[in-house]
Amino acid sequence: MKKQTILTLAVAAIGLAALSWWIGQQAYSWFPPQASAESVLIDRLFSVLVTIGSFIFLGVVGALGYAVLFQQASKYDAGDGPPIEGNIPLEIVWTAIPFVLVMGIAFYSYKIYDEMEIRGPMEHDHTEMAMVMPMETSGSEIEVIAKQWAWEFRYPAQKVSSTELHLPVNQRAHLILRAQDVIHGFYIPAFRLKQDMIPGRVAKFEFTPILAGKYRLRDSQYSGTYFAAMQANVVVESADDYQTWLTRSAATTPAAAHNTAFAEYNQKSTRAGWKTIVPAAPPIVNYSNPND
Repeated sequence: MKKQTILTLAVAAIGLAALSWWIGQQAYSWFPPQASAESVLIDRLFSVLVTIGSFIFLGVVGALGYAVLFQQASKYDAGDGPPIEGNIPLEIVWTAIPFVLVMGIAFYSYKIYDEMEIRGPMEHDHTEMAMVMPMETSGSEIEVIAKQWAWEFRYPAQKVSSTELHLPVNQRAHLILRAQDVIHGFYIPAFRLKQDMIPGRVAKFEFTPILAGKYRLRDSQYSGTYFAAMQANVVVESADDYQTWLTRSAATTPAAAHNTAFAEYNQKSTRAGWKTIVPAAPPIVNYSNPND
């Protein structure tokens, strides 16, 4: 191979790598704000995957485009191409590179998962929690109840229940997830975290909110007619505001919360012919956001 050809390929590869890296950096802007420590790791992994995928895609498209534009047969050439059979060095290269690439992605993905150390229905037996960054621990667990079609959050230590999940910023959140009827999915896009909730099983779920604000919790599993209405606010606030909210909520008399699914079901006379199960009764809570 001529030196000029090698130099051209090297320059093309460097340019392709630079363009792929730039595309990978743009991937950070495709998601909601990074509201949890785990989201930083997830976005980093996604950026790496986008970079690798862009390099492969652009390389293949570039090679095909070059062949189509500059390697065409002459107008009246109807002959066959040269009979090439086997190329051991090439076969080794195109086997080794994908193997190394796949193993590298697998290793890095496991490393990210190990750093996150999220506990689900299949409990890990680690004696220590691998923290993403040194932060405080909230010290109390929050029970999350999912049912058709409502979320309920209980703070046993303070004897508070709510239809809105409140969390202190920069403190490890410890959740106990329970589903009362069918499979539900605890999913907060801004946190990049999802956990299936299976009836009859308890899932311990942990993460660390790092950005104060209001986010949205959604049910990631289709759970029936009104599942699209099964959403709730997630409020991440300072430790002082969090304690103020708990104190104020504990002093409030529990009452039935507004529930969109239950309200729509009770208007079923206007939707004759619809068949569905009866939604669970609105949860009785200390705090409910009327604008939710």
